[in-house]
Amino acid sequence: MDDSEIRTLISLVPYARTIGIKMSEETGCYLLPVKMSNIGNPTLPALHGGAVAGFMELSAMLYVLQQSESEKIPKVIDFAVDYVRAGKYLATHSRCKLVYLGRRMINVSVSAWQEDEAAPIAMARAQFLIKD
Repeated sequence: MDDSEIRTLISLVPYARTIGIKMSEETGCYLLPVKMSNIGNPTLPALHGGAVAGFMELSAMLYVLQQSESEKIPKVIDFAVDYVRAGKYLATHSRCKLVYLGRRMINVSVSAWQEDEAAPIAMARAQFLIKD
């Protein structure tokens, strides 16, 4: 899928619209803009862990669609998140990296950060079925 098709897909997925995910200019990078509804702890304020995980999973899925020749939405087989630090009420970025591309399976690592890419707020590993 090309960038315009990915942007169209983002606009069609209700959860993607809810959290506000956007594509970055850089391939494999996505943006979660500042949005009040993504706050989990208003006292700090800190991002909701589910919003961070959802953002990372959607980022990985969109990345898989860009990297594979599959026209079908990949099926999540496994997704694991390691939360490193609290996400502040700031724009959050993610970068996806292809770990393994097989005929049927694809593995992706995802890093999410805010102010400094070297200081991630969360890391994730995702495995998708791309052909069944």
